[in-house]
Amino acid sequence: MITTATTEMTGSTARIWWAQIRAVTRLEMRKTFLAKRGLWIYVLAALPVFLFVGHALVSTGWRNGSEQLARRSEKPLTYQDLQAVKPGMTREEVVAILGKPPVNSHWTENRAADGNATVIAHENYHYSDGQNDLYVELAGGKVENTNIREGYSPGQNSVLFAGVFQFFFLRLAVFFGCLGIFMNLFRGEILDKSLHFYFLAPIRREVLMAGKFLAGLLATCTIFVTSEILQTVAFLWPLPPSVRDVYLYHNHGLQYAAAYVGVTVMACVGYGAFFLVAGMLFRNPILPAAAILIWEGINPFLPGMLKQFSVIYYLKSLCPVDIPTPPGTPALFALLISNSDPVSAPVAVLGILIVALIALYASSVQVRRMEINYTSE
Repeated sequence: MITTATTEMTGSTARIWWAQIRAVTRLEMRKTFLAKRGLWIYVLAALPVFLFVGHALVSTGWRNGSEQLARRSEKPLTYQDLQAVKPGMTREEVVAILGKPPVNSHWTENRAADGNATVIAHENYHYSDGQNDLYVELAGGKVENTNIREGYSPGQNSVLFAGVFQFFFLRLAVFFGCLGIFMNLFRGEILDKSLHFYFLAPIRREVLMAGKFLAGLLATCTIFVTSEILQTVAFLWPLPPSVRDVYLYHNHGLQYAAAYVGVTVMACVGYGAFFLVAGMLFRNPILPAAAILIWEGINPFLPGMLKQFSVIYYLKSLCPVDIPTPPGTPALFALLISNSDPVSAPVAVLGILIVALIALYASSVQVRRMEINYTSE
């Protein structure tokens, strides 16, 4: 009988706590989404979207120009035809391979050699296969230089997307967005002199903290996951439909998109827990933000054991595309880009959750000890 009564009491208490968490979450969601001090977070989340939209517009303009140029060519060309033109070829050999250039320009240059002035005729030819453009520079009837501007390549641009995601979106946008939202969950209440209303309510402080954290997590996930989805749409927009289908359904495009969404959610969990406890422990958010930013930035240079106490260490292991380091890249920059000792996806997710739970436990201890003194703020 006692066991049954205790079980019923525990279940009733858990239901009350869950109802209180939901109530706090609803209140905090409205304040978080509509807070004037957090409007800059929407701008921060939109910046990478604007970047990819601009890239898509430029790529679409180049593709349309290449298609028009290809239609004006004397004969249909392939990428292999464009590659066949080499320095040293004569004008006639170029025309024999590619046909008459649809776009050309010419000018003359006076060169002095052995006291005699020589007139050199220069020509520029422009060809296209509909996707890639070839620029040919001729001097004196011979090819001096060639340059191929390759069209939109899903493989190359997926590396570009990975670079923007890792070095701008994760390290800056999500990082500072979580800082702005989670550090203000309690600090904002103190600045507004309204935290005492929560502390006077018949609700455990740990339950209050859980409701606030859940509201911050839902807000950051909504903002930054939406941003990530819009970035993916802008990334895929310039692709022709056939190329887009191949990328999505045969080259792991859908898996990559889902993985980036998952990494964004895990980043909000990890950074959110860090900044929640920082907002309770520090009055000035600049100092803990700078310390965490530096710690995350120097993660590649830390010993293996210390790396595990960092969110970015696990997030890089979850990213689906590795960023290559071209030959000649400075050693420090190459170390920053590469992920020399990645962990498996389950271990990375578990690592972020453990780090977040440690931070949340510290928050629960701090919130029980918290005393309000508005005059000191």
